[in-house]
Amino acid sequence: MASPSPEQVIESQRQDWNRVAGGWEKWDRFFDEQMAFLNHRLVADTRLRSGMRVLDLGSGTGYPALLAAQTVGPTGNVVGVDLAAQMLDAAKRKTSSLKLSNITFQTGDVTSLPFAKVSFDAVTTRFCLMFLPEIPKAVAEIARVLKPNAWVAAAVWSAPDKNPYLKIPIDIIKQFIELPPPDPSAPGIFRLAKPGDLASMLQHAGFADISEQEFLGDVRFSAAEDYFSSLMDIAAPIQNLWTKLTSPQQGEARQRILETAGQYRKESIVALPIAVRMVAGRKPG
Repeated sequence: MASPSPEQVIESQRQDWNRVAGGWEKWDRFFDEQMAFLNHRLVADTRLRSGMRVLDLGSGTGYPALLAAQTVGPTGNVVGVDLAAQMLDAAKRKTSSLKLSNITFQTGDVTSLPFAKVSFDAVTTRFCLMFLPEIPKAVAEIARVLKPNAWVAAAVWSAPDKNPYLKIPIDIIKQFIELPPPDPSAPGIFRLAKPGDLASMLQHAGFADISEQEFLGDVRFSAAEDYFSSLMDIAAPIQNLWTKLTSPQQGEARQRILETAGQYRKESIVALPIAVRMVAGRKPG
């Protein structure tokens, strides 16, 4: 079977993320709180300050774009781009509730940005690049739209074994159905997990002062049931695998996920480890 074209991959992902937009909005406050440390790290790595113009790629329901807008203030502005219009609808509702007037959101393909060259003071992107069919093309676009001496900062998932939060359901689904080994060059959750992969793409695109760190944390739930519910609401790639199970298999898989997640209970919470690869680089002046 022929591999899908980049255009087909993009369209499939557009449909996937639109499908889970309601789930993201349902869990919005929870994940905004759980991932706040990553948002602040991206803002720090791009050296954001008052008056800057920022581009956020893969904004989803609004972060870190909203934090960037609060950081650059009324004299700056932020543009958030995402494939999924329904995800951005949620981001726009948050923008209104926060009374922010310096941020706009628009649908678009990260590998073909509709902006003039050297038009942004910074680019942020959280959990977006690894899903792209043509990552080097996206990195080249980031380099094109950035001003000289401006920074890009990206967060992508690190190795599966360091991410029980994501790995548990995948491992358990594999107990019921045979899944082909992941293509290391295909879009996916762990596409940029290998040390140096994204950094080398930035270097090839001409970036300097490149930094890379594996940033450890956890996602904390009051119960394993909440963890499972959130997966089924927001995790489009895992949802796609889940649909391959029969109804009885889903029931058994759910129980195994709950039991495995419960092994990470610490007193009153279930704390599931995550490892995020933080990569930043400066476009030379």
